[in-house]
Amino acid sequence: MTTAFVWHEHYMWHDTGNYAGLFTPGLGIQPGLHFENAETKRRLKNLLDVSGLGERLLAVKPLAATEEQLLRVHTPGYLAHLQELSAGRGGDAGDNTPFGHGSYDIARLSAGGVIQAVKHVLRGDARNAYALVRPPGHHAEADRGRGFCLLANAALAAHVAMAEHGLERIAVVDWDVHHGNGSQSIFWEDPRVLTISLHQEGNYPQDSGFVDEQGAGAGRGFNLNVPLPPGCGEGAYLHAFDEIVLPALRAHRPQLILVPCGFDAGAHDPLGRMMLHGDAYRALTARLMALADQLCDGRLVLCHEGGYEPNSVPYFGLAVIETLSGIATDIQDPHLEAMRALSGQPLAAHQRQWIANLRARYDSPLLPASRQKVEA
Repeated sequence: MTTAFVWHEHYMWHDTGNYAGLFTPGLGIQPGLHFENAETKRRLKNLLDVSGLGERLLAVKPLAATEEQLLRVHTPGYLAHLQELSAGRGGDAGDNTPFGHGSYDIARLSAGGVIQAVKHVLRGDARNAYALVRPPGHHAEADRGRGFCLLANAALAAHVAMAEHGLERIAVVDWDVHHGNGSQSIFWEDPRVLTISLHQEGNYPQDSGFVDEQGAGAGRGFNLNVPLPPGCGEGAYLHAFDEIVLPALRAHRPQLILVPCGFDAGAHDPLGRMMLHGDAYRALTARLMALADQLCDGRLVLCHEGGYEPNSVPYFGLAVIETLSGIATDIQDPHLEAMRALSGQPLAAHQRQWIANLRARYDSPLLPASRQKVEA
């Protein structure tokens, strides 16, 4: 089983500026780093290298997404705006998405990296792929950036797969702790692309991600939000997968599964309040791999999104890539035991009921009526 891996040093050169987390420094706010900085991604790449796993993956050189490819999703005006600011000192793409000089070209390389990962999987060069790209993409909408994202990486790759490779059905399964609003808005009326987002309820964006947002027109029922309450661990996520995600995927029968892979549902992340650990990410990945084997010859592509705790995120990424490749390393996750011991990892009764209530509210041809009585 061959796993393709996309990386480029320029991803680390995307400059999000001098911030204090999310806040602009001032006389009362000491300067520091923006949450979306290069550190977690570089540490994951370094861990892959020192573990020896990196050299056993199929290295894929990213190519910048072309203007034709970008225009399948983004408006000409937005792209021109990004290009103009990037040629100068940079700016803000929208909703706290700072970027510096040259970031537009790096964002094109990020989107192009996911596109190249998809192309290698569709050609059969690799069974699956992980694209360690930056800047992230799942919040970007057609005409604006949002939430640290400039270009809609996964959505662009999905459009290219349909336009250039003839695919008719794709699924996007987003497990970032924040709602995948970009994919939702881009495929809102498109039944070819099933979009599923598992995220913390009421986190970001606070104006989207609700269960009643299910698409429109021909796309009605092909956008499924799975907003979960804060404090969910491995048990709740796996139950949501078994009750909602996997049945919907089986009904849709995608020819390719794309995963905007955020690690900010990890137990120590500063921008989430969930409780996942490395073994939980292994289990989620394994479930998708097994279903991809059944439905689409294993065609599964993960693209890196959020995850802002630099010590634990690299181990989450290693766990996922070990699972994709079937190659175990000697690296032990020093966080795993403590995270697994946190109370709330098993599925709780209120979480089971929460997920049953969600299941009953979908108006989707992919999910028949709930099999159990749902309490009010």
